[in-house]
Amino acid sequence: MIDRGFTHVAFTIRDADASIDFYARYGGFQLIHRRSDPDTGRRVLWLSDLTRPFALVLIEDVDPAFPLAGSNHLGIGVRDRSEVDRLAALARDEGRLVLAPIDSGPPVGYWAIIRDPDGHQLEVSFGQEVALAIEDPTIGLGPPR
Repeated sequence: MIDRGFTHVAFTIRDADASIDFYARYGGFQLIHRRSDPDTGRRVLWLSDLTRPFALVLIEDVDPAFPLAGSNHLGIGVRDRSEVDRLAALARDEGRLVLAPIDSGPPVGYWAIIRDPDGHQLEVSFGQEVALAIEDPTIGLGPPR
């Protein structure tokens, strides 16, 4: 198989083990590859939710640069609204909740924002219409608002 299209997003982290734990608990990701960079000695991890050929590439660094913050974030879809609520409650208990669940209606859906151990933001959502827009590209291409 030859990789084509969007294959990964890479960013820096401080603690590989803390990031593996976070993305497993909040996104269902699994470690699929691990190595040490031969030039820097830093650990490099590939995590995937195994739903498509796509990976988060996490690169250990003592001073992670440019966290995904503000409006910048990773987004994942979960099985239902109650899963958004469950993850938001877990994040609230751990002091990671950035934005409590909001129902924005179609095509955005029901979503919340959670901060990972390095300040990167993860959106968990239900009801977004990305798949529909891919199946029928005319869905979201009406006149700009």
